[in-house]
This record gives sequence, structure tokens and C-alpha cells, in this order.
Amino acid sequence: MQRISDALNKLANNIQFQHRYEHVKNEVLNDEEIQLFLHENSSRITSEMIEKSLSKLYEFSSQSKNCGKCPNLDGCINMMEGYHPKLLVQGNTIDLHYEICPRKSIYDEKRKHERLIQSLYVPKDILSASLGDFYQTDTAGGRIEAIEKATTFVEEYAPGKKQKGLYLHGSFGVGKTYLLGAIANELAENQISSLIVYVPDFLREIKASIGDNTINDKIEMTKKAPVLMLDDFGAETMSSWTRDEVIGPILQFRMLENLPTFFTSNFDFGGLQNHLTFSQRGEKEEVKAARIMERIQYLAEPLQLTGENRRR
Repeated sequence: MQRISDALNKLANNIQFQHRYEHVKNEVLNDEEIQLFLHENSSRITSEMIEKSLSKLYEFSSQSKNCGKCPNLDGCINMMEGYHPKLLVQGNTIDLHYEICPRKSIYDEKRKHERLIQSLYVPKDILSASLGDFYQTDTAGGRIEAIEKATTFVEEYAPGKKQKGLYLHGSFGVGKTYLLGAIANELAENQISSLIVYVPDFLREIKASIGDNTINDKIEMTKKAPVLMLDDFGAETMSSWTRDEVIGPILQFRMLENLPTFFTSNFDFGGLQNHLTFSQRGEKEEVKAARIMERIQYLAEPLQLTGENRRR
């Protein structure tokens, strides 16, 4: 029986194999990311190490990094779906470490949110919402201004940068929630996570969570979302407790940390302040309502949407 080493030696001496090997080697070593890695680690990497590690370098060059070659998470081309390779030097060899990719990170974060907060439910038509479709349905009723501001926000978003969200107000069915979904989808295309919360259900869920030890986790998650969208704000009959101990701390944290926040509401600022002033028991609490309004006005710019009810 022929020894494996003898077979490999014959293969290595094959001219066609040598040509193919040199071609692949040149392609790999001309990869811009690999060249940058070799340059940055030139004091630690020898020619011998490169030769011994060509298979690892080829594995790196043939895969997608930062989702650049993948249409979506389901269409990930990498060996480990949702993970991309990173080169590193370990002793006398060049090796690979696989890290979670941006799309997988957003997907996992979304699943975590959904497991913890049931009020994240978004209507099916919102899942495929786009700024283009929002614009094409109508150009009146503040839509052009809304598209311009939404587009500017998406294009200029950067973590830690002070950016105002939008406080979208208007009557039922004019597209406020749809616009939130469109912004969220545009952000997701840029690997930016956002969190849409339907406020009436969220506050009911918060109250129900007092006894199951998840209330703090839910509030913390909402506080720290990179971009938070509070849908149908003011539709609920807000108690003093939810206003002052739930909504207040969430908005205060986001204000201090420059975390962008969007709102939709049937109330304009004046109507919302009046709504927040009166508790469930009919108590008039103007100072506490004004404190909430101050935070909302800091976080978001008011914009009215008008038009016919598209839900009919």
C-alpha cells in the first residue's frame, strides 16, 4: 500500500498542482485585509509562518467579514453561520478566531428582547416598511418633512452622538407607526439595533411583572436600547407610578446618555401634558407631568402627520 507521505510528495511535484498552488497563494497574499494584518504584525510574522498558515489565510480570505458578502443572516456564506473570522498570531502560527457578526448580534438581541418583553409585537405590514413606500403613498400631511428628517437621522446616526428623535403626532391611521417601522428597518440595514415598544401593552406588562422578578430587566433593556421607539404614547391611562417610576427613569437615562428616542402619539405636546397631569385617581400633578414633558422635548422633535385614515 502506498504511503500517504509519498502520495503527497508526488502531488507537490505535479506541475499543474504547483501552478494552482502559486495562483491561490498570490490571491490570498494580495487580499487587502491580509496584507494589512501582515504589515501590522510584521515584527512577529516570518515567511515560514506565512507558508505554514496559508490554509488559515485562505480560509479567512474566502469568507465574509462584517456581513459584506452576505445578503442576509439566512444567506450567510461563512463556515459558521452568523460568525466571521478574525486573524491573530498565536505563538509561531497564524490562526483564526470566529466572532459574532453584526447581523447575528442584532438577531440575538432582538430574540432576547422578544423573550423578555411581550409588548414588542409589531403588525406584519410594519416588518417590511420602507421609507420609499411611506413617501410614495402620499406626499402631503407632513410626509415630505418626515421622510427628510428620518433619512437624515439614519444617515447621521452614530453611537453616543446627540441626535433628536421624532415625536410623531396625529390622528389614527395616518402612518405614524409605519414610519417608525421604516426607520427601524433602515437602521437594521446598517447593522444598528432598535427597539419598538407598544406603550399601552408595555405598561400593563410592567405592572404584571412586579411579582416575577423581571420588571427591572425590562426597564433596563428599554433604558439602554441604542434607538428606542415608543409607539402610541399617551393611549394608556397612565398611573402616577408608571409615569414617575417607569417612564420617568427610562427617559431620564436616555436623556443623560444621548440615546435617540422616537414617539408616536395621538396627542400634540399640549394635549400630552394635559393627559399626563391627571392621574387615574383624578389627582392634578402639574409638576410631575411637566418633568416628563421636559424630557420628551429634549429627546424628540415634534412633527405632525395628517391625512386620511389608511386603516379603513
